[in-house]
Amino acid sequence: MNQITIARHGDVSTTLLDRVADWLMSAALAGEDLKSIVNGMCERLAATGVPLARVHLTFSMLHPLYTALGFTWERGKGLAVEGYQGARNTLASPPDRFRRSPYFYLLSNNLDHLRRRLDSEGPVEFPIFEELREQRMTDYLAFVNSYGASPTQGMMGSWSTDRIGGFTEDTIAALIHIQKHLAVATKMAVLNKLANNMLTTYLGGDAGSRVLSGQVRRGDGDTVRAALVIADMRGSTKLAESEGREAYIGTLNSFFDAIATPFNRNGGQILSFLGDGFLAVYPCDRHREPSERACRAAVDAAHQAAARMVDLNQQRRGAGMSEINYGIGLHVGNVMFGNVGLSDRLTFSVFGSAVNEAQRLQLLTKKYPQNVIASQEFADYCGGQWVTLGREKLAGVRQRHTVLYPETNGIHPETMASTPDSLPGRSDAEQVILLLRDAGKTDIKKDDKTLQ
Repeated sequence: MNQITIARHGDVSTTLLDRVADWLMSAALAGEDLKSIVNGMCERLAATGVPLARVHLTFSMLHPLYTALGFTWERGKGLAVEGYQGARNTLASPPDRFRRSPYFYLLSNNLDHLRRRLDSEGPVEFPIFEELREQRMTDYLAFVNSYGASPTQGMMGSWSTDRIGGFTEDTIAALIHIQKHLAVATKMAVLNKLANNMLTTYLGGDAGSRVLSGQVRRGDGDTVRAALVIADMRGSTKLAESEGREAYIGTLNSFFDAIATPFNRNGGQILSFLGDGFLAVYPCDRHREPSERACRAAVDAAHQAAARMVDLNQQRRGAGMSEINYGIGLHVGNVMFGNVGLSDRLTFSVFGSAVNEAQRLQLLTKKYPQNVIASQEFADYCGGQWVTLGREKLAGVRQRHTVLYPETNGIHPETMASTPDSLPGRSDAEQVILLLRDAGKTDIKKDDKTLQ
């Protein structure tokens, strides 16, 4: 191991610094998460005598929905964690504050490090330095570390001190040395998080955790009880022909944003999108009380979905587009939750007669003028006001089912709220994450410091 020589200035023990580097490697091998690694490193560095007052780190997660993480550690205050959900393209017009940040300067000039003294008078080069001066910081060192060949994954951050005279040269050498170990440790944590993010996004939270826990062989699974939701768009073939491919994909995404979002909350999990429809479940224990909670959560989500579809169709009418009709089937029962498919190509979902019955209930919305139809079993668990449509013979099911729909006057006002999901304003940390993500796809013009 390379020794860190700073004893000449008496700042830090080289032995203790090497112990921090060893701890980072041990934390990576133990599978520690990013928060634990960042906080543990900062506290250990401070304990060695490195004069750190503030550390800021951001990480590119390569999440399919563009989740990013930012961390700020301050001496005596601990670690603050920020999570972000970004849009597809923030590079077209990044905020002025970010364009004038040290991070943007590093990226636009393809630099690894940027150091600035903050203990002198006069105008500042970057707006963040005004804030750091107010915090009595005297020195600042920013850096960027990519995780290998891919420019879309990496770490950026900064070290700040309030020590009189700033960082010594040997302290800077120590930080750069630790930075390499930090990059290795956080890369492993990011990859672990990426695997979890991917499985959660594509399989759902419960299914993703089951796969990560080892349920990866064909036939692996459990019998569970769940409230079941199957939804489908009506007239999709006609829409696809009239709108064209690109416009229809936009319609599908708008449809899923409106109708599917409520079913991915409050215990609900969307397991799969089936063309222009989806399957969602609310797993529960095999007792009445948990079954009631699951069914009530599902019917509340159905009410929210109906309200959101009203808003979506109002927007479409205003844009001169045709409305979207839909059907939702609600049921409850025991299902097999596990892997099926080929030996080398599997899917993780729910299977069984209850799923088939939920699908048949959804198809009845073509027969009746209601968008939401449920089984008697589901309605009994929910309570509330229901209207009986009749007894139906479901295809492939021996006994007849009583089918019902929920009265709109039984909807609670709070479940009718259909305001669009809002995203928090993006901070500089999020802009860094998104910029790293798209770095390989975007040219950065150095003359005017704007992104194209």
